[in-house]
Amino acid sequence: MKETRTTVRLRAAVRAVILADDDHVLLCRFRFPHPAAPTGATGVWAAPGGGIEPGELPLAALQRELREETGLAIDADPPHVWHQEVIAPGYVHGYDGVVNDYFLVRTTRFDPRGALSDDDLAAEHISGMRWWRHADIAEYRGTDLFSPRDIATPLAALIAGDIPGTPVMLGL
Repeated sequence: MKETRTTVRLRAAVRAVILADDDHVLLCRFRFPHPAAPTGATGVWAAPGGGIEPGELPLAALQRELREETGLAIDADPPHVWHQEVIAPGYVHGYDGVVNDYFLVRTTRFDPRGALSDDDLAAEHISGMRWWRHADIAEYRGTDLFSPRDIATPLAALIAGDIPGTPVMLGL
């Protein structure tokens, strides 16, 4: 009997956990329709970042995404703190899922304004950016979601200065 193997196509992406010196984290709000949004949610708050282009190194992709979305320029290689794999058809257009690698970027608080125009951000489904306090994320009871859903737990460890030696595996 011949065995058939199906190849799962995952989109490689990088994201930055941008922590300001006052321990607020910068998140982007993704509006709908968005393939990652479950029914009933009005938006998803997630770390800025995006897909790695063919031939692009992860650090270069992170630098490009941050410059485009937030205006933040980084030149150092930040610590790789989280790893997330989401296998769900339709989650990312043209792929069976996504692999998100998260890097910790500490900075002074700034007014996020990247190179992308408002129309370009809207085409990326980004409808806003906000600095969040950890407590506000942990206590949030609104109709928006966070990605990862339990971002408050691993975020608390980063705020406390617990930088993992190897990336922490995250769920959805």
